[in-house]
Amino acid sequence: MTEKLLFQARYPATLSCLIRDLTCARAEIWSFDDAPTRRATELALARRGVKARCRSALKPLLHAFLEEIETAGLAEASITCPRHPEAAPGRFLLEAYPLPALFPLTAFDFQEGPDSAAMPAYRVSLGYVSGERREVTVLAPNRMHRDQSGHPALSPCGWLVQDGQGGPLLTDCEAIFRDAMRCLATQPWLSEPFFQRLDIAVTLPVRDRALGHGDEAVSVIEALHEDLYFSALDQFRQRLARPAGDRSLRPGQIVPGVRHGPDHSLRITTRPWDSGPADPGQQALDDAREPLSPGQIAEELARLPGRRFQAHSAAGRVVPALYLPGRDRAMMISAGQHANEVSGPVGALRAARDLARREGAHFTLCPLENPDGYALRQELARDNPRHLLHAARYTALGDDLEYRAAPRAEAEIRAVAHHLSGALLHVSLHGYPAHEWLRPFSGYVPRGFESWTMPRGFFLILRHHPGWDAIAARLAEAVTARLRQVPGLAARNAAQLALARQHGLTAEAPGGFARVLTEDARAATPLLLITECPDQTLLGDAFTAAHEAQRAAVIAAYDALQELDLADRPLA
Repeated sequence: MTEKLLFQARYPATLSCLIRDLTCARAEIWSFDDAPTRRATELALARRGVKARCRSALKPLLHAFLEEIETAGLAEASITCPRHPEAAPGRFLLEAYPLPALFPLTAFDFQEGPDSAAMPAYRVSLGYVSGERREVTVLAPNRMHRDQSGHPALSPCGWLVQDGQGGPLLTDCEAIFRDAMRCLATQPWLSEPFFQRLDIAVTLPVRDRALGHGDEAVSVIEALHEDLYFSALDQFRQRLARPAGDRSLRPGQIVPGVRHGPDHSLRITTRPWDSGPADPGQQALDDAREPLSPGQIAEELARLPGRRFQAHSAAGRVVPALYLPGRDRAMMISAGQHANEVSGPVGALRAARDLARREGAHFTLCPLENPDGYALRQELARDNPRHLLHAARYTALGDDLEYRAAPRAEAEIRAVAHHLSGALLHVSLHGYPAHEWLRPFSGYVPRGFESWTMPRGFFLILRHHPGWDAIAARLAEAVTARLRQVPGLAARNAAQLALARQHGLTAEAPGGFARVLTEDARAATPLLLITECPDQTLLGDAFTAAHEAQRAAVIAAYDALQELDLADRPLA
């Protein structure tokens, strides 16, 4: 199998075309370009006699505060967010995220306006310490269309107003997204997997804009990566008449490689999987400040005592694991099911090392269940280390290994771990976005993942077999009590929850840690504890704190398991 070219094109820059072609006296332009490019366009148009204002089509309210609204001495801002009948609930409130965190001296009050199918616009009332008040309207250009899953979607779009007359403007970024989806739709793919690897290579001359709060940034490059990936999955589900959100879909590995470059380009190819050697990089495990290399994960596992066992991934990579027999109640530990959730492998290895020093310790460990996805994550991170990189989430077949029936491949590792240990509890370390997650070309809010769009602290999901609900509740409480003792964790949770609540989050978090308990009999173990750490994109001290929280959760769960009263568990 060799590389096959499906599509390639270059696109003229939207703003360059407008500099050349506009003949009006005044213009307002909304595009997906970065601020320096938009300011340069205004100057170039001014030299041609056109008074222009170039605005961001992405997160227009946020950019209005960053670029146009006078914020010096701003005491309060009362904002009425638009509400559109075809938009996701709270969509425009979410699009204002994380505005209050950027202006901590300003009191923000958000309200939603009435339903309206008109062009969305924010109504902003500003109050200054001087007593002055100003009223501002911030237009949020959007278009109605159907997304790749066939649902109505209201999405940010380019817009051009010439001497007071406005209309849609097809921008370079929108054209790239449109052509990529059209290309995939016209391919004669009939059965899974459609390909081994599908590369959607894009260059954009657009720079990310760090917002100076946590890991938040405005990134058109990241947003396009996310939307290309999930829209391709949506389209393939539609093609095969699969239900929305079906994680057993196996189209192959979808790789949107969106990078900064000198021009706007799109190139789509298929090629064989990459199964090259692992990156050999090394860090001090306890103080790791970025995701470990695959090579180091394997080496750290090899240093631990226990019986070795393994599986193989779809692309042929080894999935190593170990079993340490002992007299304690057994627990399964795993990480890396979703390979862009990067604090789990470090936390799992550190916790297993600490447990292995105890007499009688009894556990299995697989620190990287999805090595194909992790190799892709490392590849993509060379260009964009601070991006979510959800294309690396699933396996090389494109499915979620937890939902795979056959071929088992890497999914077999859990079955072997349970067979060896007979564990009652499986602790699976996961993560989620450490900054806002959006799909701007498909309705903005990620469909099917609406509750995962912004960080809301470290939290727990506990799935249990029928009849294990009381035991699961006791386990969750015991683990949460220990997590409250992790230095700095409760404070980080509180800050993220407070900001998320300003933007529509309604989930409860008793004691500062959300817990979700559900009955689910799919797992082999009667108890499955899933940690959720906002770790995607973290580096440096924040990454070190993330894997420390993961380590602490594993130790807390192991200790709680040993002490749990199981007298009320169902009889086998």
